[in-house]
Amino acid sequence: MSDTSFSSGRHTLSGVDVALSRLAEAATLLLPVLLFFSRAGADIVVSVIAVLFLLHSLIQRSWQWMRAGWFLCGFGLWAVILVSSVIAGPTSSAIQGALSLRFFVFCAAVCYWTLNRTNMRRAFVAVCAALAFWTLAQSWLQLLSGHNLAGYPRWGDGALTGPFRKPRAGNALLMVFFPGLMPLVLNLLHRPGRTARIGGIALLLFSATTMILIGQRMSTLLMLTGLGITALLFRRLRWPVIATLALAGAVLAALPILSPPTYAKLVLKFSTQLTHFAQSDYGMIYTRAAVMTAAHPWIGSGFDGFRHYCSNPAYFHGLPSLGLSFHGPAERGCNIHPHNYYLQAAVSGGLTGLALFCGMILCWGRRLLSALDPQKNPLQAMLTVASVIILWPAASTSALFSLPPAGWIFLIAGCALAASLPEKHS
Repeated sequence: MSDTSFSSGRHTLSGVDVALSRLAEAATLLLPVLLFFSRAGADIVVSVIAVLFLLHSLIQRSWQWMRAGWFLCGFGLWAVILVSSVIAGPTSSAIQGALSLRFFVFCAAVCYWTLNRTNMRRAFVAVCAALAFWTLAQSWLQLLSGHNLAGYPRWGDGALTGPFRKPRAGNALLMVFFPGLMPLVLNLLHRPGRTARIGGIALLLFSATTMILIGQRMSTLLMLTGLGITALLFRRLRWPVIATLALAGAVLAALPILSPPTYAKLVLKFSTQLTHFAQSDYGMIYTRAAVMTAAHPWIGSGFDGFRHYCSNPAYFHGLPSLGLSFHGPAERGCNIHPHNYYLQAAVSGGLTGLALFCGMILCWGRRLLSALDPQKNPLQAMLTVASVIILWPAASTSALFSLPPAGWIFLIAGCALAASLPEKHS
């Protein structure tokens, strides 16, 4: 081949790579919207970005990202779950387990490719902020008028559904609050002039109040926990956060008047569940997950193992050695997933899978904390807080490898990792 032909080929590949990059960047910015409104669309986009990243790596002959500690742990987790799925069955579990590799590749794509530039992360923040404002507005419209713009009323238990038909507004708002609204709050608080600071505090108070009125317990607790962590990082936010917590207490105290159904769910039902947690539905599910892990401690029960095997009578008992007793009927311990990411990793991949999952998170945490500088890089700090909240161990969650939860986990973690790398400007 002549030098001219070789140069022309390289130029063509470079043009293709630029096109792939622009397509993947646009898809990444579209993903938060799809995670809100189209589960199938979000799944397609995650898969497309992962494939495009592999093509990009092939063109650039750049595979260093595969040596990252967190990716090696994630790959190990995938391999353990895949082997377990093949052994335990059914075939659908093995197929889904094999396809779950796309989430780890997608996270690498976000970190090292689509959101590794400052202007792209700013665009991502803008998309999250727009979704947050949309959720706030729809929640208040539903609270005041009885229906959102689509005509859906609040849920039967009093929860506000915001822009959705079902009660998803709390978790959706939580996903975009720290990466979307909190950078805006910080920007307003750091601007000169009283008006900007008042606006920042008002936005913070308004968001927290809305979350409480939405009426979803775990989302409310995680938002308040995240605000507490944020106050430790940003001195200027400490008094506003204290004011927010005080307002949250006042709103909770006023809920019997403002919204009796929300009070019944957010306060009364939650208090009862905590008081009798072992006998609650969540306590039964967690106990069943622990029993299944103890029965298959090394490689677990495979992808979706909890869904397929939790009704097996062999698991209808407690673990007295751990202080976990069995409270029938048996079906109370079953669900499509264990409602906790860490328990799901343990059931699916055994203690080996759980160790690898925790190892991946520790690798993420080490990188994020090593780059933590709230004053110089506030966005990275807020993305770190968002990552901590989304992976909080003592939380009730949806399924680990399904959309939208998996999309948010790997998107936010990838963006946080990108913000922790040396800055790249457009």
